[in-house]
Amino acid sequence: MRLGNIDFFVDWGWHETIIQPRIAKIFMATERENTGLHNWRAHPQSQWAFQNVNELIPTAAIATCNDATSLETELQNLESLEFDSPKGKVSLESLAHCSYSDSIVILHKGKVVYQWFASHSVQTRPHIIFSISKSLTAIIAGVLEDQGVIDSDREVAHYLPNAKQGVYGNCRLRELLDMTVSLNLEENYTDPESEYQRYRESTGWNPSDPDALSLDLEAFLYTLSKGAHDHGEVFAYRSPNTDLLGLVLERSSGKSLPQLYSELLWKPLGMQADGYVTVDRKGLARAAGGICIPALDLTRVGQLFLDHGQAFGKQLVSERWIYDTCFNGSQSAWDRGNFKARMPNGKYRNMWYQSGDADKTICARGIHGQLLYINAKRSVVIARLSSHPDPLNDVTTDTMMASFQVIARELG
Repeated sequence: MRLGNIDFFVDWGWHETIIQPRIAKIFMATERENTGLHNWRAHPQSQWAFQNVNELIPTAAIATCNDATSLETELQNLESLEFDSPKGKVSLESLAHCSYSDSIVILHKGKVVYQWFASHSVQTRPHIIFSISKSLTAIIAGVLEDQGVIDSDREVAHYLPNAKQGVYGNCRLRELLDMTVSLNLEENYTDPESEYQRYRESTGWNPSDPDALSLDLEAFLYTLSKGAHDHGEVFAYRSPNTDLLGLVLERSSGKSLPQLYSELLWKPLGMQADGYVTVDRKGLARAAGGICIPALDLTRVGQLFLDHGQAFGKQLVSERWIYDTCFNGSQSAWDRGNFKARMPNGKYRNMWYQSGDADKTICARGIHGQLLYINAKRSVVIARLSSHPDPLNDVTTDTMMASFQVIARELG
């Protein structure tokens, strides 16, 4: 394809590194008027939209503390490292360019050792992290369980009586957290006629169909039906599970999700920037995918795991929860699910992925290339934010994960 006098090559979702800045500049000149709910997740509009979600969708602020702290920086030269990619051997900067990355930040032993930002990215501007939001929401659940506010072995209906007649009535919070709810809904990001698009309409992410009844998020969740098998048997990744968990956290604590994110994560971790989260027409936060945060602040969440749940000498979430997230979970449920081919030795616990590799790394993932990689053995955390055109981009994601392993071994 040609854009003006620029050749644009697409191969396995990768593009030539030299042209990305010029394409970004051409688009950014008219970004706002060309972007709306109908195309904000499409490339190249996404390069602007993913850092300006609050101009497109209603949001609620996640406040940080007044005395936010900077991370210590000790930059290292990682450009000599080479990585395998669909284009052959590439440097870290080339890898970032040709994988549609927007920003990459690497911590080693709590210090920033590498930062890279695309020409269209603003370092301090919150970027949507999509399903990494699930992993952050799960930390809130862990804190509230430590406090005795919720119990993961309780049924959802104990906290949400209105859910009693639907799919969630007889499932436990544990099944929400581990994605083992038997839910009759496909996670289909691209089919405009799918039930998943009605789900996105209810969150405010898609334009409403003028010829159909459009529900708010909570009302939509109560319409969902049960799948063929029993809860707890099969890992089945379904985003509505986390939105339902978000409702449980709000009703059980008496606080909104933005308040909980602020009080239990942003302020205790000393985030440098306020974040925000998308909300539906009634103000309910999108716990499954709506959080927006800069890459530098996202690495602090990863460092929380390396520090055994502590920050600035205070225990934010228990060591018990950290250990449970990193090592427990149902292997049989994972093996019955459809992610086993990608991560044969993996598991899913508390909305975090266990890789099953030699280093026992864990990670959080979001569509369009969002990654938070945590390697406790090597004391390495890597946050990568992206505006990849393909929501799933498996080849690119696997390449990035393999490259992060190389970086961790080099640093560790």
